[in-house]
Amino acid sequence: MGLDEQRPVTMLSGGLGAGKTTLVNQLLTEAGQQYDIAVLVNDVGEINIDADLIESGSELSMEDGVTELSNGCICCGLQSELDQELIRLAMKRSFDYLVIEPSGISDPAPIAQRFVSPGRASTLYDLDTIATVVDAAQFHRVFVDGEAVTPTQNETRPLSELLAEQVEFCDVVVLNKCDLVSDAEQAAVENVLETLHPSVDIIQTTDGAVDPETVLGTGGFDAAEAQAAARWKQELSDDHEQPGADGHTHESTDEHHDHGDAHSHDDDDDHGDTNEHGEHHDHRHPPEEFGVDSFVFERQRPFHPERFVEWLRSFPNAAIRAKGHLWVAGRERFALDLSQAGPEIHVTVNGRWVASLPEDQQETYREQRPTMNWDAEWGDRETALVFIGSEMDQTAITESLTDCLVDDEEWDGGWNPVENRFPGQRSESQPPTEQQLVIQRQH
Repeated sequence: MGLDEQRPVTMLSGGLGAGKTTLVNQLLTEAGQQYDIAVLVNDVGEINIDADLIESGSELSMEDGVTELSNGCICCGLQSELDQELIRLAMKRSFDYLVIEPSGISDPAPIAQRFVSPGRASTLYDLDTIATVVDAAQFHRVFVDGEAVTPTQNETRPLSELLAEQVEFCDVVVLNKCDLVSDAEQAAVENVLETLHPSVDIIQTTDGAVDPETVLGTGGFDAAEAQAAARWKQELSDDHEQPGADGHTHESTDEHHDHGDAHSHDDDDDHGDTNEHGEHHDHRHPPEEFGVDSFVFERQRPFHPERFVEWLRSFPNAAIRAKGHLWVAGRERFALDLSQAGPEIHVTVNGRWVASLPEDQQETYREQRPTMNWDAEWGDRETALVFIGSEMDQTAITESLTDCLVDDEEWDGGWNPVENRFPGQRSESQPPTEQQLVIQRQH
């Protein structure tokens, strides 16, 4: 393959121990005689164990087939090293497919961005397939039984959230280790997968044994579809424009929040189009066969920090996934992001509310986004949370969340600061664990 041809890339995403390395070895065994496959393996440790396992399980060597990037993640800290290695590979040898195995704690979206954004990688390579390998037994424990993946106090974010995002950002799921779950448990796992990512292709397997054609040269990856594939994004996009990959706009120096709300509201205390039962009128309902419910909770009044923390501790078990942005009293400068996947809830700083910027900057952003919902006093500050689950009591959830808002007396009398555990800024000088609130919900 010449330098003027783009080499197709398959990324094998997935959690720690899901079976990515086993799958790579299976591909090399099954397709290695027919195709010339190069492999790039990433491991967070100083020694790339996965690369050694792939070498020992195949006839390839580091010189002619397997490349390693160690001591960091290619989704963040090793991005420049990834670019350099991609160029080196393309210049050094010819091959039919490049298979990338990120570490089990890598987010696939930033890696994919290296191939779709203008640059050398996108010139040399075509991101063809993103396959996420899922450990069926682990996924059942986390998303059905509600067990934590690992303790969260030393993590920058819950690993259950990462597992969900890996499923949400792909075009095929390889459901591995199906021999370790019953038929009923496998069906429950597939229901969760379809809940997180509607219409995703699911391949059931044991020991990573898949038809190479299901993950090589599929042409299945579409950048625009991948950005909007997650069900929570579909739900919020009914009422909210999505300027960026997470629905917000960021700047490198003076970050701000921009949800770009696409409709107006007449009553601050009843933000959102709901009927007398608190049900959302206009959001899309997922297919009935999934047995999945979803709704959006929207308000233009802040949460009381203490009451809301208590609510998060008793987060409804029926919710499989929740995500969106928050307005918390005492945090009028920064918008907060909430992400729940399985048993853990994670709250981080997204960026500045547009209303907290100088007036000239506010005017600029509002002119650029005329659909932005804007309150005369509070600007763009609001809460918009999407809940996805099975047999959720929407009325009860809506009422209990409404009870967590600052009440009329607190609203009219001015805000009296109380204990506030929510992050109030984002700073490179702060450890990541001090810029977040992580709560393990009761199950």
